This record gives sequence, C-alpha cells and structure tokens, in this order.
Amino acid sequence: MLLKAPQCSLARGLTFTLTQAQDLEETAEKLAGEKFDLILLSLEISVPPGLNILVKTRELASDIPIVVQTTSNDEKLVVKAFQLGADGYIQLNNIDSSLLVYQIRVAIERQQYILNLKHQQQEEEFRELEQLIKGVQTSITAKMFGSEAIRQSIPDIFQELVQNYGELLDLALEEQAYKVEHNLSERLRSLADKLGFLKASPRDVVDIHTTTLRQKNQDVTLAKAQAYVSEGRLMVLELMGYLVSFYRKYYIGLSNIKLFNNTQS
Repeated sequence: MLLKAPQCSLARGLTFTLTQAQDLEETAEKLAGEKFDLILLSLEISVPPGLNILVKTRELASDIPIVVQTTSNDEKLVVKAFQLGADGYIQLNNIDSSLLVYQIRVAIERQQYILNLKHQQQEEEFRELEQLIKGVQTSITAKMFGSEAIRQSIPDIFQELVQNYGELLDLALEEQAYKVEHNLSERLRSLADKLGFLKASPRDVVDIHTTTLRQKNQDVTLAKAQAYVSEGRLMVLELMGYLVSFYRKYYIGLSNIKLFNNTQS
C-alpha cells in the first residue's frame, strides 16, 4: 500500500489517499507514475521472501519511508527489517488507528529530517567548492593568459561545457550501475584539451563542476543526487589533472620553440 499526502497532511489530521499494489511489479509502476509520502508494506518477515521483498522495495523507493506491517513479534526479525531499510514497524495483531497514524507520522518526519540533513551536507559541499572560485577576480592561470572566467567571457560556450560535463557524469553513473565501459578517461582528456584551448583556469573547472551538479540534482531522488556528488568528486579531480597536463605540455612546447629560436640566432 502506498500513501500520498500533499505536504504531509498526516501531521495535521487523518486526510490521506491510499493506493494499493499487489506485488513488486505493480509497486514499481505506481512509483514511476506518482509521488508518494510513505509505503505501508504488508509482509511476513519470518520467512526469507518477506525480507527480500523489503530489500527490493527499498531499492525501488530509496527516498520514501517504509513502514512494515507483519504478524511476527520476533524482535530479531524486527531489528533485521530495520537494518534492511524499514523506517517503522507495526504488529498487525495489536494494531489500532492511533498507533498506525503515529507510526506513519514518525516515519515521514524522520525521513524528512534525514533528507534535510543530507541536503544541508550537499549544500555545504557546494559552498566549499564555490569558495575556490570566489574572492579572487581571476586565478593565477587566467592572469597568465590575460583572460576572465569562461562563464563571463563566453557564456554560450560555458553552457555547452556544462552540458558536456553533465553527459560524462551520466556515463559515470552508468558505469557504476551497469558495469559497462564508456572510456571516460579519454573523454575527460578531450574535454580538458578543449578547456586548455579556451585558456581555462582551475576556477573554470570548479565552476563547470558545481553548476552541473546543481542542475543534475534538481528533481532527482536523494540516492541519485548523492551518486552525482560522489562520482563528481572523482571526475573533477581527473579533469583538473588532465588540464594541468595540457598546460605542462603547452609550456614545454613554448620552451622548445624558444630554445630553437635561440639556437638559430
């Protein structure tokens, strides 16, 4: 059973809508088509299939609180259910409306607290990254080329770079989820070369990274938002490394040209 209640109206009364699903397949269909505040999962946790259903339901709904309804009173199994993703527990033999509403309210409010906390953590990470691109008007690298930030100087190109970086971030998630190979390192190296030709600075790389994450993390589940942030940490470091390598080769090339000219003279 799936509950949907605009702005968690359960916290103010008993008004809510109940949607029923008979199996995991139907549950997946319902979750794909509508937004729910809570899942009431009726199962028998004393047999292995019951706990497996809980695990699969949690995979389908990583951000939705799950309250398990069962006839079992085995404390070890109840603890196991919580370990596997349950946010609440109701013993059907002793259920009453007050207890049901209480468990639903607690589960929803607990999940909202967790979501807010993780959102704050993500915002803090964004702020820390953005501190790298604030304060100083132009970075050392940009000053060396006499250029300003790409976002200001060529905003259309900046948006293209954000889109390109976002596509690579999606490919990184696919690699982790489906164990496929997208040759990301070469794609990142190619992107670094483009940035190098645009005289990009490390500040530009961080700017592209944070802008992409903010766009990607809109209207996605918390689990996917965390995956973007996690994969992004690795990608931005790899991209920065390739950009440094580009400039290193660039200066080596300049040095060779200067040495050649001195020899000729």
